[in-house]
Parts: sequence; C-alpha cells; structure tokens
Amino acid sequence: MSLKDAPPRLELSGITKRYPSVIANQDIDLLVQPGEIHALLGENGAGKSTLMKIVYGVVKPDTGSIFWNGQAVQIRSPAQARTLGIGMVFQHFSLFDTLTVAQNIALALDQKQDMQALSARISEVSTRYGLPLEPDRLVHLLSVGERQRVEIVRCLLQEPQLLIMDEPTSVLTPQAVRKLFETLRRLAAEGCSILYISHKLDEIRELCDTATVLRGGKVTGTANPKIESSKSLAELMIGKELPAYNRTQQRQVGEPRLVINDLSRATDDPFGTSLEHIQLTVHAGEIIGIAGVSGNGQQELLYALSGEKPGISTEVLIKGQAAGGLDAAGRRDLGLRFVPEERLGRGAVPEMSLELNALLTGYANGLSKSGFTQYAKIREFSKACIERFNVKAAGPEAAAKSLSGGNVQKYIVGRELMLNPEVLVIAQPTWGVDVGAASFIRQTLLDLSNTGVAVLVISEELDELFEICDRIAVIAAGQLSTAKPVAETSIEEIGLLMGGMRTSPATEQRAI
Repeated sequence: MSLKDAPPRLELSGITKRYPSVIANQDIDLLVQPGEIHALLGENGAGKSTLMKIVYGVVKPDTGSIFWNGQAVQIRSPAQARTLGIGMVFQHFSLFDTLTVAQNIALALDQKQDMQALSARISEVSTRYGLPLEPDRLVHLLSVGERQRVEIVRCLLQEPQLLIMDEPTSVLTPQAVRKLFETLRRLAAEGCSILYISHKLDEIRELCDTATVLRGGKVTGTANPKIESSKSLAELMIGKELPAYNRTQQRQVGEPRLVINDLSRATDDPFGTSLEHIQLTVHAGEIIGIAGVSGNGQQELLYALSGEKPGISTEVLIKGQAAGGLDAAGRRDLGLRFVPEERLGRGAVPEMSLELNALLTGYANGLSKSGFTQYAKIREFSKACIERFNVKAAGPEAAAKSLSGGNVQKYIVGRELMLNPEVLVIAQPTWGVDVGAASFIRQTLLDLSNTGVAVLVISEELDELFEICDRIAVIAAGQLSTAKPVAETSIEEIGLLMGGMRTSPATEQRAI
C-alpha cells in the first residue's frame, strides 16, 4: 500500500486530561498522516507536552480515543508505544546520570543488547546523523547539549513509525540542526511520521508540512507553516500581537562590574574541556553574549563564575573585589545573581514548592531573618514572580516539577531578576520558552542593562545574542575570542568562530 492510500498514522479524537488544578487537554482532535512532519504549536502550559505523553503512554487520558494506523488502541505504557512503533524525544531529559551513554540507550531498547555491538552502533549512527557521542562516557559528565544528543540518538535507534520530538533543537548548534533536519526529511520520505514541538518558528516554517495550534488546552486552529510568517504563527499561538523590543540607544556603560582575569581551569572530567586564559570585562549597563557549540567549556566557565567551583581569588573580580576564591553565597553577597542552564536539579529542586525554591537563593534578600524563614514574605515574593513573569502554575505551593519546562524557566529567571542583581550571569535564558515569553525575558534583560546592571549571557541562540547584546565573544575548545561589538560582526563570522576557525587564543581588548 502506498503512503497516499494508507490510513492516518495517528488519529486523536476528543482527548481530555484533567488535573486537580487545571484542564491540560480538552476535546483534542489531531490527525497525522504517514510521512507527514506535523508541528504542534502553543505557549508554555498550552498542553502540548501532556498530549504527547498521552500518545507515548506516559499519561492516561480521562476521555477520548486513539487510533493507530486506522485501528483503535489504548496505549498504557511507553513500552507498548515503542512496540507499536512510537518513539519520543522528551523536552526534559529522561537519563540516569550515573550510567554511561550506552547503558542509558540500552535501557530504552526492549531487547537484550550486546553492549559492545550497541556501542559501535551508537558511534556509527550518532556520527552519521551529525550528533557525535562517546558511548562509554558517564551521563552526569555531559553538557546539556550532549544529553540532548543522547535522547535523539536513543530514539533514532528504535526506527520508529512515529517520532515525537519535544524541543529537540533547544541546545543544538545551527550545523547540528541542519543535519537533524536532513535526517528528519529522509525519515519522512521513508514513511515515518513526525510530531514536532518547537518554539523556534523559523524551524517550523522550514521543516513542517502542517501545524496545529493549542491554546489553553484546546485546539484553536491549524495552518500551513510554509505560507505563514513567523509573526503570524506567533500571533496564532499567543492570540495577540507580539511586543516589539524597546532598547535604549546610545547607552553609556559604566565601571567594570565583572572582570575575568586570565582564568585557566583544568577540568576534572576526562571528557570535559579545560579553560585556557579566559579574559573578559563586563561593564555596568552592558550586555555581553558568549556563543559556542555545547561542550566547548561553557559548563566549566559557569561553574567558575557562579562560585560552585572556587579557584584563585584574582581570577574573578566582582565590583572590583577579588571573588575567585569565594563560594556561591559569597558572590551573591557582592551582588552576583546566576541562572544555570539546567532548570530542574540545579536551578530548582523538582520536589520542592516554588516558594521554597525562592528561598534557596533569596534567603539573604529579606526572605529569612536571623536564621528564621519568613513564610509570608516568601509567599508574597513567589506570587509576585508568578504574576510578573506570567508563570502558569497552581500557585506558590506548586512543586517545581509540576510546571512545564518553559514555566520553570520563567520562574527561575524571574526569581533571580527580582533579587536585584548588580551582575547577572545567565545561561540559555529562553531555552524552551514560547515566543511571547522569550520576548518578555529578552526585554527584561535589556531593561536591566538600562538600569546599570552588568549582564553576561551564555547562549547557543545566535539570533537572541544579536538581538540583545552589545558585544559578542565565542568560546571554542576552552578559549574565548575577543568580544566584538555587534555592529562589527555577523552571524556568519560568529558561526566560523564557533567552529574553531581562529589561529590563537584571543584576549579582551577593551580597557578595564
């Protein structure tokens, strides 16, 4: 039977899922054809991930029907979904940190594996798809981008008929995205259907054949992405016009707030990246961006800047004071605020409530007094953060793990911004958040810099860096290039630097 004459690969009819505080999905109808790349669009908390978990057997719907290749089915578990031919790449990684890449992938394969043969297959498949992996490397030593590769390769090894991808390119480089798209198009041509969730609307327009839009747990429309603009797709998602950026022109930068002075750091990870003679100055009222391919020293640099791994005191200066030997609390006392790239586990404790997660970094900002927790102030702070940053949550008492990925990110970013930073180091600020929230976060960073805050943004989103930064540097193989004014460089030049095309480690040229 040809693809044209085949029944729909997946049909959802009247799918509804209720939780105690929210209706995640309400009467959802969805049709995916064989060989179709179908986008699912919506704001954070619109119900996209819940719907996909229903298809993958992680969550059971309250009502509604699922048809697979024309036959009614009840998908009770991920194992059953995989048996049917459904694979899923989750937005939140489902990996065991203490196991190797190969062991994690073996756990997702339902047949017993010869580990040596599986490792060879992982190396071959990951290299062929442009997502290289070391099969014997422990997952807890991987960067976020490398963990994303494990999720994608693990799914591709299952040769699915339907591939669900939830924000698969969040931390991939442009080159890796191109390679992934080639793979997805080849899979679609061979009859594999793809359900694609992403907030990167340019990707949706380039890759997908059809888009279904969710808002508030309901289907609000469908569109052909190839004939829509990014602006029109965004407005379909959020139901209103996108805000424009408001950036103060001709800003005067102030004194140095964050100075990285010849920072070298040998990594304790045999697969990690050592830092070599990092030099950078971030002034008051300035936003500097650091671009780079994941795994080139960003994680090591973030540990060194946050105080999680202190070093030599003069390596890091905060407001002129030697801070390289201080721990994270000591640097917070000097006005540093920090947003890590890992939301759950490092930015927030999954099992703890939002209000207690606020206490983790805000205890010295009036949320505790003389060692006693000020619960009323914590709740007030959390409510204000939820409201100001439009976090979709049941309330301050909701566990962090109960929120969608984008809403966790908005809460963590909001928490740190509300703690009155003088220096802000933020990694992947809009990773996985919807287009409206991304615009809000970027505008908030611009507003912060306008008030004199020194902001250092580490991101793999080049468009984001060019939109908000005054200067951009590139980290590659543990070395940092000179930070160049945005007007004096281009995405193409930054892309070449990300690929390591420079002759020697650069040093920061701007006077301190």
